[in-house]
Amino acid sequence: MSQTSMHNLVLLGDSGVGKSCIVLRFVRGQFDPSSKVTVGASFLSQTIALQDSTTVKFEIWDTAGQERYSLAPLYYRGAAIAVVVYDITNPDSFNKAQYWVKVLFPDIVMALVGNKADLHEKREIQVQEGIDYAEKNGMFFIETSAKTADNINQLFEEIAKRLPRPSTPS
Repeated sequence: MSQTSMHNLVLLGDSGVGKSCIVLRFVRGQFDPSSKVTVGASFLSQTIALQDSTTVKFEIWDTAGQERYSLAPLYYRGAAIAVVVYDITNPDSFNKAQYWVKVLFPDIVMALVGNKADLHEKREIQVQEGIDYAEKNGMFFIETSAKTADNINQLFEEIAKRLPRPSTPS
């Protein structure tokens, strides 16, 4: 019999890095290049099944990203998982991602995500920079493209694999 565990997940990062696009691609399989700027935060949930027959339900909080919205702590304080996103073509967004990593709690599962990997010809943040920063901070790293769906499911599967497993009754 499979077990389902539920985990709060928050996406953090600068405005415009593609947090909402990642969530919509994962939850609905859709990409909307004209998606509106998130105000405050939006909430979605999605369940995935792992190969070991466990099921993980993500309760996903997608935060706005703008500095003026100081509500982010309300969402990440209760989160078991933080997905910190930056845009590989935007060095400022990589700096902002590093800010988020510094304010997060050390006991949560953290992922560093370089989004917009389809824009490789405009790349300004090298893959190795992301890998090095993630390793130094005990995170895992992945590059994604919400536009092409590249590595979107893999991102959430990797997170699920790193979560504590519910204990089975003996």
